[in-house]
Amino acid sequence: MRISPELRRKLISVAVVSTALLTAAPASVAVAQESAPTPAAVPAAQTEAAPGAPAERLIVGYKSGASEAKSDKAAAADAATKAEKTGEDVDFQRRLGTGAALVELGTDPSRASVADVVAQYEADPQVAYVVPDRLNKPTAVTPNDTEYSKQWDLFESTAGMNVPGAWDTTTGTGVTVAVIDTGYVAHSDLAANIVGGYDFISDTAVSVDGNGRDSNPADPGDWYNDNECGQGIAASGSSWHGTHVAGTIAAATNNGKGVAGIAHGAKISPVRVLGKCGGYDSDIIDAITWASGGTVSGVPANTNVAKVINMSLGGGGACSSATQSAINGAVNRGTTVVVAAGNENQNVSNASPANCNNVVAVAATNRAGSRASYSNYGSLVDISAPGGETRTSTANGILSTLNSGTKTPSSENYASYQGTSMATPHVAGLAALMKSANSALTPAQIESAIKANARPLPGTCSGGCGAGLADAAKTVQAVKGGSSTGTTFSSTTAVAIPDNGAAIESPISVTGRSGNAPSALQVGVDITHTYRGDLVIDLVAPDGSAYRLKSAASDSADNVNTTYTVNASGEVANGTWKLRVQDTAAQDTGTLNGWKLIF
Repeated sequence: MRISPELRRKLISVAVVSTALLTAAPASVAVAQESAPTPAAVPAAQTEAAPGAPAERLIVGYKSGASEAKSDKAAAADAATKAEKTGEDVDFQRRLGTGAALVELGTDPSRASVADVVAQYEADPQVAYVVPDRLNKPTAVTPNDTEYSKQWDLFESTAGMNVPGAWDTTTGTGVTVAVIDTGYVAHSDLAANIVGGYDFISDTAVSVDGNGRDSNPADPGDWYNDNECGQGIAASGSSWHGTHVAGTIAAATNNGKGVAGIAHGAKISPVRVLGKCGGYDSDIIDAITWASGGTVSGVPANTNVAKVINMSLGGGGACSSATQSAINGAVNRGTTVVVAAGNENQNVSNASPANCNNVVAVAATNRAGSRASYSNYGSLVDISAPGGETRTSTANGILSTLNSGTKTPSSENYASYQGTSMATPHVAGLAALMKSANSALTPAQIESAIKANARPLPGTCSGGCGAGLADAAKTVQAVKGGSSTGTTFSSTTAVAIPDNGAAIESPISVTGRSGNAPSALQVGVDITHTYRGDLVIDLVAPDGSAYRLKSAASDSADNVNTTYTVNASGEVANGTWKLRVQDTAAQDTGTLNGWKLIF
């Protein structure tokens, strides 16, 4: 047999390396080794943490009988062995809960170096598996609803509310939202999320359904003729307003049709209070009470108690004591009340119930992120949300569920509206997402978190638009699984506020805290006053720095009973904090009943 020069050189090379090998195995073995196939390359799936990016860490599962499966020292020694064999950095980091070992591959491994290390582990008979420690990212997907691309208010980076980013955490499951409005007209894109409500309209001239209060909140239409709702008021077709609002909150999503709802895992309880020409305070007060789980004479107990109330409605004047009492009752029962600021392009202090205490008052922004031209404004606005502005194009409005009937119900459809009525359900939907993500949240904490996690308006606002533009993803992430209570320091010592006089101060001593105060320090204030617009309120930190909570304004409503949020992260937490209150105008007096700090 003739041996080629090439093969002869290789056989000689084997003999030189080890005489023992030459005597233990005949030349034919050496030839077999030479002709063996090259081992298969390690699949990319086992070398990449993400498409195109080599893994920086590996998860190694050892067989149950291996010492490395139980001993961190043995796993570390094995990693050192693999490092020696490959010439790469391989360091044992820690043991996972499953018993697998996490090993790190250095600061900047190449795909080839990862493949070498993986191959070493795969060749080890004590190793059950070796996989990359892959980097996972949020899995928010674009819903397949056919009109979703038109819902700029949910997802556009400029002035959308960043809703899809919240859906990885929650969709609102387990929360009922009461839409206190015109009722509900049947719509297949909403039906799955509708639960029992009630018709609270007692006056048949307003209800136009032929009867008074009953358990059927169906919307028969709220159309009216010229001058029917007041001299000079032109005729109008039916608005189906409550159905539009409900769709923004909880339209069925990923169902291959229509629009997506912000809290599409939540349920809507339609509560009818608005009919022809509007609705009375008395009906609205009962609706607030019933929706939040309170008792209303002659009305069956509510089996779908709402943790969020949406009121895209309002009128002029101060908040009445009767309405405020109903709102306070709802909040005390744990229901967040979200209210439209109004569409009169005026200070919200003249719009009720948005000027009531204990509500989340919502102003409207347009597609550019500026205050919509019609939206009310002022210091009583808590937050802004997309409300649309259709002067230039209906595409700039808020698209939601509707009905094509001009008077009575006809076929279902979708339409774009504008208004603070459209902005409000964005925030009510966000409140539902938050309550679903953290069921222990109180109304005050929901309001505080919405404001603390808002982003600055991308456009302009004259007059006051609250804390900024609501951000769903950031807010939900902030409250997810976190403590909803915090540590409270309070003062219950009443201090008289002199009329048009010097400022008074009430101290609270904070002890036992470490480091600085939080970036979302909550300041609860309870003041009785007959004209709160006169008041200026400041939080004074231990070092004397003052944080303005409320400025003087033309606000004729009574009392201040609310929670403010302050970024106090630059202040040391421990020390004496003070609430400073001054009455800056004549003829009205009041009392600081108490206040608190929630860390």
